Amino acid sequence: MANIPENLRYTKDHEWLAVTDGTATLGITDYAQGSLGDVVYIDMPRVGDKFGAHEAFGSVESVKAVSEIFTPVAGEIVELNDGLNDSPEKVNSDPYGDGWMIKIKMENALAADALLSADEYEEYLSTIG
Repeated sequence: MANIPENLRYTKDHEWLAVTDGTATLGITDYAQGSLGDVVYIDMPRVGDKFGAHEAFGSVESVKAVSEIFTPVAGEIVELNDGLNDSPEKVNSDPYGDGWMIKIKMENALAADALLSADEYEEYLSTIG
């Protein structure tokens, strides 16, 4: 069973969000990194780029496939995890810690409330697995 921390919000596209003071830290879930296999490259946006909800902001390249990554909330990129440039495998080894990807200042601070809770995400995974 995938690791699904209780304190995060999730999407059906397998992204997670941790929200602090209107800024969301975002990455892909343990389930997603396991499905992708060994991550070898991450294509990320630039600080200052703006995205609408459900827009692709980059992609993850693994030994198996290339997958787009979506931001479930609208906002402006305020920080990137530059450590992933040299060590993209952190997405595999620590998807909820060192493997985070972007921080986005949300246009609507309540937008994350509409995403899945840990229990809802776990239930969703049981329907697709």
